[in-house]
Amino acid sequence: MTSQLQYEKNGGGPLILKNSNLEIHIAHPLEYYKGSRFDWTGKIISVKYKSIEVTGVEKMKVQDEFNYGKGFYNEFGIEAAVGFSETKMGDWFHKIGVGLLKKQAEEYSFATNYEIRPAEFTVSSLPNKIKIHCKSQSINDYAYELIKEIELLESSFVIHYFLKNTGEKAIITNEYNHNFLAVNKDLIGSNYVLTFPFEIKPKLFGETVNPEQKVTIGQNKISFSGTPQEQFFFSKLSGNEKVPASWELINTKNKPGISETGNFTTQKINLWGWKHVISPELFFEINIKPGEEIRWERRYRIFEVMH
Repeated sequence: MTSQLQYEKNGGGPLILKNSNLEIHIAHPLEYYKGSRFDWTGKIISVKYKSIEVTGVEKMKVQDEFNYGKGFYNEFGIEAAVGFSETKMGDWFHKIGVGLLKKQAEEYSFATNYEIRPAEFTVSSLPNKIKIHCKSQSINDYAYELIKEIELLESSFVIHYFLKNTGEKAIITNEYNHNFLAVNKDLIGSNYVLTFPFEIKPKLFGETVNPEQKVTIGQNKISFSGTPQEQFFFSKLSGNEKVPASWELINTKNKPGISETGNFTTQKINLWGWKHVISPELFFEINIKPGEEIRWERRYRIFEVMH
């Protein structure tokens, strides 16, 4: 199957990977979202399957949705950025894939809008792939190189990650993809079913936020009795047990389904959502000694629901 890459430089819009099944819009690192939370490399802002949108947004009816999460945005170190605890107030610390952030409080919060010194980014492309390279400065003996490749296949795409520790201290953190999903802008409700390849263990959840009780937890699936008007959140769906990194979301009304499979196991799977979007999150744990490197990947498949 032939594919093509479209990209107009000088602020001409996102990079577009496209074939007869999929169309993937990827923001340049220095365009669109430029906040201090999500990784700037490979910001997938939109995915369409046979012209049907399968991605959503973090917040509806905001003045500039590019200030928030959307599509497939990932983040390194949601609980604590690398080197934050040993950084003095007013000094700089790393946020992988973004750059340096200025410390302005004793506690790290992903929701804070930190002052940013962007990392160094370069973008290159092949007919069915885009490659984004991020090189950090060295601060407090921490430094790294991050490469992300987004590869388009027939009815799927793969995000390849490569992270090298170029500093003098170990990099201990985690990474997840927030996966802002909404099929054809269909509100979350009885049309959606989310399944996992393991037993869901509600008694062992780290946190449960389900104020309207519209989210129903089954043995290995999550469904909805209506459209949640308030945010819902569940952490550690497997009860801290190490399980395959995978989920599958089906929309019975609009027919496309979507799945994510990581080439790793995980102990941490979270789920966040609202009335307009659902976000299953598979966490990858990172521990890299100086001079070492690590690779992992996330594969997304979009398919037709036959029943």
